[in-house]
Amino acid sequence: MNADPWFVERVRLHQLATGQAIEPRALDELVAGTGVRVRVARVTAVDPARRTVAVAEAAGEAELGYDTLVYALGSAAADLGVPGVAEHAFDVAGLRSASRLRDRLADLPAGAAVLVVGGGLTSIEAATEIADARPDLSVALAARGGLGDWLGEKARRHLRAGVDRLGVTVHEHTEVVRVDPDGAATADGGRIPAAVTVWATGFTVDPIARASGLEVDPAGRIVVDDSLRSVSHPDVYAVGDAAHAPGAGGRTLRMSCASGVPAAQHAADAIAARLTGRPVPPNTVGYTAQCISLGRHDAVVQWVTRDDRPKPSALTGRSAVRVKELICKVAAWTVAHPTAMVPARRRRVVAGGPQPVRDDACEAPRRG
Repeated sequence: MNADPWFVERVRLHQLATGQAIEPRALDELVAGTGVRVRVARVTAVDPARRTVAVAEAAGEAELGYDTLVYALGSAAADLGVPGVAEHAFDVAGLRSASRLRDRLADLPAGAAVLVVGGGLTSIEAATEIADARPDLSVALAARGGLGDWLGEKARRHLRAGVDRLGVTVHEHTEVVRVDPDGAATADGGRIPAAVTVWATGFTVDPIARASGLEVDPAGRIVVDDSLRSVSHPDVYAVGDAAHAPGAGGRTLRMSCASGVPAAQHAADAIAARLTGRPVPPNTVGYTAQCISLGRHDAVVQWVTRDDRPKPSALTGRSAVRVKELICKVAAWTVAHPTAMVPARRRRVVAGGPQPVRDDACEAPRRG
């Protein structure tokens, strides 16, 4: 079930925004031969007491029942309640919004100012991608904290050198409190002029989970246990940005592709294990690196611990570009080939109870 018939690589939307050809892939193509049926519809409500999901689709409204629900509605750009963001700012959180930004940037004349608001991976990649693709523009980045202050020293040095090389003006420790058609106002009474403001301060989740009665955290993400199962409704699983999920070291998994893909794989394993009467496998979701592209020709790969803390080592420059591109391609490939990267025994549930049946043709080592 998805509102659009496409699989979109969000990690490449900053490239799309600068006019690069990033074609979304049809979901039907990705699941061909798996037995999965794609239904294009927008979820409007979930009723966990009745085990139903209300949807709106081309044919009208419908209600679907379920035995097990995997909730993966993802996230959208968060405006943080800042006045003017909804009316005047652009974002790269979705295909439509990134396409809208692409069209606006294409109309900008040389010398026009672009402001990117935010201090995380998305904002850094958006600012450097725009500066790399359009060196004739004046690009600025406004961050509430220091530039890359969560990174190790080597990665921070390279990041700063990269934005300097691209001519990006960085306003550190700067909070934007209002956006208007001609720029943004800051908390200290200052102003940053811009013909285009790109809002990249973080993500927010759909309010459907909170409205449904599922237990959620203050941000509205579904609280799940180690198997990605709702702590309040055991027939519901949540994965990706929509889940408040435990990771390595007890730290909550952050909203990211690096969390979403392995979490979804683990939830699938847990569901299959419970359906076939097997033990639920341990949660091995953890991190290896944080990758930041600095345009098309530079990047930083910050190696991290499994609980996402920076290590002293980092990869930079062309080598980092190649590693990041490989990671992005592998992540997209595993969506269409899940058993190739996470092979498992194929089992079926037979009459009389959950009796595992082994299929040696599918036997292979498991992850983790």
